[in-house]
Amino acid sequence: MTKADAVDLFGEEQVARASRYHRPIYAAIAVQLAVELLLLALVVFAPLGDWLFEPVEGWVWWAQVIGFTVLVEASTAAVALPISLWVGFARERRWGFSTQGLSGFLGDRTKAFALGLVLTASAFVGLVGFARLLPRLWPLPAAAGGAALVLAIGFVAPLVVEPLFNNFRPLGDASLLTELRMLAERAQLPIQEVLVADASRRTRKANAYVSGLGRTRRLVVYDTLLARATGPEVGLVLAHELGHRRAGHVLKATLLAMVGLAGFVLLLWALLRVPELRTRIGASGGAGDPRVVAFVLLLASAIQVPGMPLGAALSRRWEREADRFSLELTHDLATFEATHRSLATANLADLDPPRPIYLAWFSHPTPVERIESARSLAGVDSD
Repeated sequence: MTKADAVDLFGEEQVARASRYHRPIYAAIAVQLAVELLLLALVVFAPLGDWLFEPVEGWVWWAQVIGFTVLVEASTAAVALPISLWVGFARERRWGFSTQGLSGFLGDRTKAFALGLVLTASAFVGLVGFARLLPRLWPLPAAAGGAALVLAIGFVAPLVVEPLFNNFRPLGDASLLTELRMLAERAQLPIQEVLVADASRRTRKANAYVSGLGRTRRLVVYDTLLARATGPEVGLVLAHELGHRRAGHVLKATLLAMVGLAGFVLLLWALLRVPELRTRIGASGGAGDPRVVAFVLLLASAIQVPGMPLGAALSRRWEREADRFSLELTHDLATFEATHRSLATANLADLDPPRPIYLAWFSHPTPVERIESARSLAGVDSD
């Protein structure tokens, strides 16, 4: 899709406004990633790591793992905080999207940091513990334990994690709920309820999503979406989410994460077999040395960079599958277009992103691509 296509569908003013909103954000995120990688590299390969580890020196090994994890993660979060404040709070307020105050934003950031810290520290205690207990075979239990943790999170996140950030209530509009249930039955994917998240206390942007596995699987719509969308538009969004459910995208993503984590453990094992590297990173004991924490964090962050385009491409493919399913289920091209136009306007979606940014970061096709693809599927000439 070209800029001309975006202008034809949304107008030059909307395309330009979205560009002004997003371009500085892309730059800020790239800077933040670079700064975090630099800091971790300094912790691993420079005296900064010795300075951070000094407060936990002499502690029992598991306490060293937890304490060092806290210090490294806190340092990274502190370095990233100014950019996070600008991107997630100041700029969102300036453009009229954020509805929360600074205390609310910092509260969410603190909860996310604490949750991530608990999970990360727990994983590191398991990794180092396995390596100390089974010096030769530790990759096997470490990979299996990590995969099990990923799977467990997939099940419990809707019940434990999501309520930390939003309150949920059943959809109260009985007429709309009946229509949505009928739509789900046509798809042979019956639903008991649709949950509404109180996203309006944080943002004016609209969204919906599926999460969970098995009995914890749920369909969630933002209250901001309900406030602006018509009944058919909500139905189109539900049909899209049902498309994810039909294709098992949440389960597939979980399984891929499990395989990816196991592969990461094997890569870590291979690297730590090199004596020169163990000496260089200050973890002479390999994976059983608490100092390995910083190296693992650096390796994970470094792998993330080349991995992002692959993940983004797969996500876009899944989104196209869900779009196709929603159109085939509703047979309503007009509502499809109206819905994606409305969402693009509400969220100020980037309609003409730079190609490298699109390939590396975009988890969804652009609204222009989605509308053009829908027209093609419906046999409508875009011209």
